[in-house]
Amino acid sequence: METIPKKIIRQLLILFGIAIVAFLIFRELLPYLSGVLGAITLFVLLKSPMNKLVKKGWNESLAASFLMILSFIGILLPIIGITLMMANKIQNAVYNSERFMNALQSHIQNIEDKIGYDIYKELDVSAATSWVSEHAQVLIGNTFNLFIAISIMYFMLYFMLIKPKQLREGLYDYVPFNKKHLKILIHDSAKMVRSNALGIPIVAIAQGFVALIGFLIFGIENPLFWFVIVIIGSMIPFVGTLVGILPVFLIALASGDSFAAWGILLYGFIVVGSTDNIIRLYVLKKLDDVHPLITLLGVIIGIPLFGFIGLIFGPIFISLFFIIVKMYKLEYVDPLEKD
Repeated sequence: METIPKKIIRQLLILFGIAIVAFLIFRELLPYLSGVLGAITLFVLLKSPMNKLVKKGWNESLAASFLMILSFIGILLPIIGITLMMANKIQNAVYNSERFMNALQSHIQNIEDKIGYDIYKELDVSAATSWVSEHAQVLIGNTFNLFIAISIMYFMLYFMLIKPKQLREGLYDYVPFNKKHLKILIHDSAKMVRSNALGIPIVAIAQGFVALIGFLIFGIENPLFWFVIVIIGSMIPFVGTLVGILPVFLIALASGDSFAAWGILLYGFIVVGSTDNIIRLYVLKKLDDVHPLITLLGVIIGIPLFGFIGLIFGPIFISLFFIIVKMYKLEYVDPLEKD
């Protein structure tokens, strides 16, 4: 009977210990994981401007601080503003949801009487209100965790920007891939981050502005709020702008403004829907396309983990996972198959 060499046993015990410690660290850092992903995302986006500023003679610390301030003003402040606005609107929606559902039920019953067809037998108002109250706050996230995550993000980002060589050497020392595969990992990760952090939001914001024009034309109440909802919906594959268009249609219909209701519905399907393909084709020509299933899975996982910002970080998290799996296959599986 063959015995397992002591060297292999020791190696397995060390790997088991590393896995346990890594699990404990990951579990405790999970609420702040968005900060780590945020630092990686901003580093990829700001690395080129950082190099240009340093070549122009800027001090590294000054250049990093300047870019971090710009990122806070241009990226974080709008996100914080949107989050606060949505929190306020969601609270109002929860408060008025039962009244809205009753009005919508009454309006649809009138339509059923006119056409002689039972659209649905029963609208469970209490269940709908309970669902809205329970799930609507998921997008807002935990304020304290968000503050800690932002602090971690900028702390990491500062040292990543001023010491990129040390970061690269650290990756070479600790990441279990050879330099060739590690370079592929870094290159693919950078392309993926740009696609998720730039391509998807740009397409969504462009669609939001197209929808906003329609909201203003048809006199929809709270157009800026629905503009944000359309942007969020555009980031979710197979859901799209209907997340913003359909509720507006139902609210307008329930309030008795049939012209605005049907007008915005047709505008959403024809104008907003058609511009999606045009905008997406133009933007994603410049960047790598992200598979819709990766984006969808990322959104499903990202929103419970990271809150509102999970719309961006969720797909990045999933994409990084698949890139690491790909590198593992290149490093360890393919050589065995060749042997």
